[in-house]
Amino acid sequence: MGSFGEGNVTNHGGIPIVNFAAWNDRSPQEEKQKIASQLVHACQTIGFVYIVNHRIPREKVQEGFDWSKRLFDLKQEEKELAPHPPGHVVHRGYSWPELEKVSNSMGNEDDPELATRLRRVSDIKESYEIGSDNYPDQPNVWLPEHVLPGFREFMTSFYWHSWENAKMILKAMAVGIGLDDEDYFLRYHSGHENQLRLLHYPPVPAAAIEEGSMTRMDAHSDWGSITMLFQDDCGGLQIGDPNKPSQFMDAKPLEDAIVLNVGDLLQRWSNDTLKSSLHRVTLPPRQDRLTGNEKLTRARYSIPYFVGPIGTSMIETIPTCVDEKHPAKYEPINWDDYRLMRGSMQYESKETTAA
Repeated sequence: MGSFGEGNVTNHGGIPIVNFAAWNDRSPQEEKQKIASQLVHACQTIGFVYIVNHRIPREKVQEGFDWSKRLFDLKQEEKELAPHPPGHVVHRGYSWPELEKVSNSMGNEDDPELATRLRRVSDIKESYEIGSDNYPDQPNVWLPEHVLPGFREFMTSFYWHSWENAKMILKAMAVGIGLDDEDYFLRYHSGHENQLRLLHYPPVPAAAIEEGSMTRMDAHSDWGSITMLFQDDCGGLQIGDPNKPSQFMDAKPLEDAIVLNVGDLLQRWSNDTLKSSLHRVTLPPRQDRLTGNEKLTRARYSIPYFVGPIGTSMIETIPTCVDEKHPAKYEPINWDDYRLMRGSMQYESKETTAA
């Protein structure tokens, strides 16, 4: 075990770019190995990577953003016809600004005081969560069809189109990490447990972000296997700088690229070979991203696609990530148990609300 080969990798603002143009079922194994090694090297060192020449057409992504804007432009009472269920167990439907509080707390649903402290600074964003219609543990909460005709049909298609792209990345990850079976990770993932999230960060005074009375999204890591992010051209996403602890670097928008990051579960699964990095959403990096005399931030839209394994999966250290010098650091863990633990601080429980 050790560092995987970097190869000839370009970067954008210090974040590697990996080109998947040559990855397909007919590609020579040497070509696939080259792409896979570049991917894993980026995930080892920084935990984030731009994926270009992926399998989701530009037009499909743009249509996704168009639908997202139409959704968030609805009247508030219309959006609330598909409300996020109370608590943290089911993560579907519409969340209005300040309902969810993202943090990097590992979570303890029996600690309402911690939840209250975390909520002293509000997240100013709204979101809509979508999953598979064949996942009874996380039933979708759809808007009535007449409110936004065609929305459900498109988002269902976009969800599964994104899964096809995620399967390609999971295959490359398996090859890059030294597994003989490129379907290793796919045997733990069905596609039904994933989550498509539409995010809107409305304009807020830049001063409120700077002084810390509001946040767009606090520093956190993702819980699952991988996350694929589609972002608009506004900017504001930052990731932990691997060379400067406690500092952040901009993940600048790159046209037609997916921003891929490793989740906490995959870091654990890989015995810390792959890195799940902190990231946050803050002010856009350039002053011309602010509007008006009040210096309001520009509205930002993004679409993350979170990939997680089958709920009953027991996640044990990947064989190629263990040797005499690198013994397994983690006990096997059930994905459903881990997911619920990590989510317990994001949404207020009845007890916290009552307090």
